[in-house]
Amino acid sequence: MTPVQRRHQEPSAGPEPSRRLTVQGWFLLALAVMGAMTVVAAGVGAAVLSRTTEAADHLVDDIAPARAEALQLQAALLDQETGVRGYLLTGDEALLEPYRRGLTAETRARERLAELTRRSPRQTADLRAVDRAARTWREDFAAPAVAGERETGDDAAASVAGGKRPFDVVRERLEAQQTRLEQDQTRARAALEAARSERDRALYAVIVAFLLTGVALAALLHFTVVRPLAAVRTAARRVAGGDFDHHIPARGPADLRAVARAVEAMRLRVVTELITSKSSEAALTRQAADLDAHAVELRRSNEELEQFAYVASHDLQEPLRKVASFCQLLEKRYGDQLDERGTQYIAFAVDGAKRMQILINDLLTFSRVGRLNDAQEAVALDTVVDRAVRNLAAAVEETDARVDRPQELPEVTGDPTLLTMLWQNLIGNAVKFRAPERTPHVEITVDRAEEPGFWQFAVADNGIGIPAEFADKVFVIFQRLHARDTYAGTGIGLSLCKKIVEHSGGRIWIDTTRTEGSRLVFTLPDAASQTASEPSAEGSQEAPVTTGRNPA
Repeated sequence: MTPVQRRHQEPSAGPEPSRRLTVQGWFLLALAVMGAMTVVAAGVGAAVLSRTTEAADHLVDDIAPARAEALQLQAALLDQETGVRGYLLTGDEALLEPYRRGLTAETRARERLAELTRRSPRQTADLRAVDRAARTWREDFAAPAVAGERETGDDAAASVAGGKRPFDVVRERLEAQQTRLEQDQTRARAALEAARSERDRALYAVIVAFLLTGVALAALLHFTVVRPLAAVRTAARRVAGGDFDHHIPARGPADLRAVARAVEAMRLRVVTELITSKSSEAALTRQAADLDAHAVELRRSNEELEQFAYVASHDLQEPLRKVASFCQLLEKRYGDQLDERGTQYIAFAVDGAKRMQILINDLLTFSRVGRLNDAQEAVALDTVVDRAVRNLAAAVEETDARVDRPQELPEVTGDPTLLTMLWQNLIGNAVKFRAPERTPHVEITVDRAEEPGFWQFAVADNGIGIPAEFADKVFVIFQRLHARDTYAGTGIGLSLCKKIVEHSGGRIWIDTTRTEGSRLVFTLPDAASQTASEPSAEGSQEAPVTTGRNPA
């Protein structure tokens, strides 16, 4: 153990029992005090607001409407007196209209005033006094005058003067009522102002109490949280700056002390890991050097593979061509001297040389996919599929095959040459592995794939099919399901298709649910996904185009 490790080896910082309050405990205590203050303030405020509301409602709902109705009552009585006096002086019955209107207004105002003053005995007494005086005036003067029992015209002056005295009593009662209402209004306003002042004092007291509580909470937060956290932060910054021997202090409430101890334990662990990492740095450096050497060796190996591909494509095929050519010359010049077995041996040699050339070409094609700088561009599959069908024109004509495809195929992203090879292999396999009793029928379909930004294509046929247990085996290079004399080929076709599809970013598989023939499904990236808009898959719903004996 190094001295640094011995220096930093301390017990782990686990939870320690403490009688200190936690930060949560302090704040719960403060919240409890604030809650009690809030309840008290709410009770006081509710009482003060209730008194203020009651005083305001009494002034607005009782006193002010009562004064208005008293004025309406006074105006109604004055209209009656004016109408009777005018009728007595002129004898014109049209002047009695104010009297009759005043009777109706008096009744309405008296009923409304009685409703408003029912809780005030003094105002009720004033209303009764006004009512008695008005009834006395009507019975002794107004009613007889309206009934024609008093003189009109010039002789009515004395009668009008006689009616003035009882109406003066009415005026006195009205003035007394108004005076009483004005006094009540003044007292109600004074009570409202007193309630408002009390409400404001209570509000100010609550605000001051809450401000003091806020100051206390701020001080509590500073001494219980801010200062201990500042100490931990300062120490952590020193450690982060490189002073790994600096101790992290544990202060404040219990939970903050636990945090500080956890940070201290983390510091000790970091120091230990740092010491360990320094010892591993040399090993990593050596590994990096080894990786660089392996990379150089890999580049050299790739260069050798490139050279081998060149030799295989030129130098190896030249002897094969010579073997096949000279064997054919031997057969041509000495064929009449050879027996049947000798001719058969020469045919075997020519066939082997030709198959070796085909195998080399297929291997070169397979190795070049993804290893060269293939183009990645938007490719119109209509052109690609047409080219593939034209390349297979001889096989299609010979077997009388029918190739059905959608009227329009979408654009995908890939290499045009590789995609032509893909379609040519898939359609060619569908024609080659045909059932003897049926005319080959190849159907191409397209639809949106489940993966966003991809098209899903399918090539189905009515041929001999692929058993479900070989669904993965057929994509392995050189894997054949039939003898060479039954179906020609090297066993690279589907392996090449898989490599082209995966190089383009898609995937390929066999639909094992198909019972008649085979159905190969694969996905290719949509070229339109590189732009802002994405076309719909309506092309898959259009009527198919059938290619018969003349696909060109």
